[in-house]
Parts: sequence; structure tokens; C-alpha cells
Amino acid sequence: MDNSAIDTVFEILERAVRTMQLPIVSRVAFDNDPFKVLISTMLSLRTKDSTTEDAFDRLFKVASSPEELARTPESVIEKEIFPVGFYKTKAISIRETSRIIHANHAGRVPDTMEELLTLPGVGRKTANLVLILGFDKMGICVDTHVHRITNRWGYVSTKTPDETEMRLRDILPQRYWKRINDCLVPYGQNLCAPISPFCSRCKLVDFCDRVNVKKSR
Repeated sequence: MDNSAIDTVFEILERAVRTMQLPIVSRVAFDNDPFKVLISTMLSLRTKDSTTEDAFDRLFKVASSPEELARTPESVIEKEIFPVGFYKTKAISIRETSRIIHANHAGRVPDTMEELLTLPGVGRKTANLVLILGFDKMGICVDTHVHRITNRWGYVSTKTPDETEMRLRDILPQRYWKRINDCLVPYGQNLCAPISPFCSRCKLVDFCDRVNVKKSR
């Protein structure tokens, strides 16, 4: 696949995902609160959306601001976010990140990539989502779905999500930067699975190189 097909591909994707549920982080973003986007994204790493959503709701009933979370004991945060993946490590990161935002940023989430990456537990995926969904700034959020599917298409040939992001910055038209994650996460969850994707149901089959697809349904 190359950019001669990219407009058609996104038209198909946009239609397909209208019937699929948005990722939890995108749903949280409807409140226009960068802090909610940040914490929900931190919770979502290596965790199913349903588990993330329940954990987020429990945690924000206990503490919903940087100041409140900074004062909340790690043991309480752990209890509220269990069983998200790596919940003990995430509890430490969430509390320390909240403390830094409260102490160093007047309680406001930073709105630059450079500042966001200084926060504990925040990598490029999380930072990009906060910039896009929390501040409506340009970014390309590359999670495992975006990385897998764009490589499967043959649109990029990269080894890591960070490499994929940098390559997409070079070749993907900017009009799709903010939308690619919202399109490919539900598409990857419902059709373009890591193992044995549903190629027989996929409307993109004529555009996809099916790189490394050994078995499909």
C-alpha cells in the first residue's frame, strides 16, 4: 500500500469504525479534560478497555485531580485500579505524575511533547494521545494496533511503535494524523487481529499486502 490508496483506505476505515466502540481514552476525551486523558491512557497500557474503564471510574471517585491523587496513598491507588496490568508500577507513576503536575505545573497537564515525556510512566504513545485528545494538537498516536496494521498493510516497514510513528510522520498526510489511532484501535480489536485476522470480512483486503499474515479467517 502507498499514498495513492490512502484516501480510499481511510474512507473505508471511517465507515467501518462507526459501528465499533471507541477506545476508552477517546470516550474519556469527550470531557475535554487533559488530566483524565492522561490518567486513562496510563491505565490502559497492556490492559483491556473494559478493565481500564472500570479502574478509571473507581479511581476518580476517590481522587479526580492532580492535587487529590498526589495525596492519595499508593496502596489506595493500587486497590482502586486493580486488576489493570502492572497495577503496582502504575500506582507509583500515577501518584508521582500527579505530584509533579500539581507542584511544578500549577495543577495543569503540560501541553508539549518534551514536558509530557518527563512525567513518570509517560511514553510517546501516551504523550501523543494527551496532545491530540486533551489539547487538540497535532500528533500521531502509535499503539500496538497502529504499529501492527500499518506494517501489515505494507505502508511502513518498522520494528517498533516509535519507529512507526516517525515513519508515519514522514509519509502519512497530516489530515489523518489525529484520526489514525481512533480508526485502527477498534479495527484491530474487531477485525485485524494480531493472529488470524478476519481478512474475509475486511473491506481493505484489496489494498493490504498482508505482510506476515500466515493464517486468516
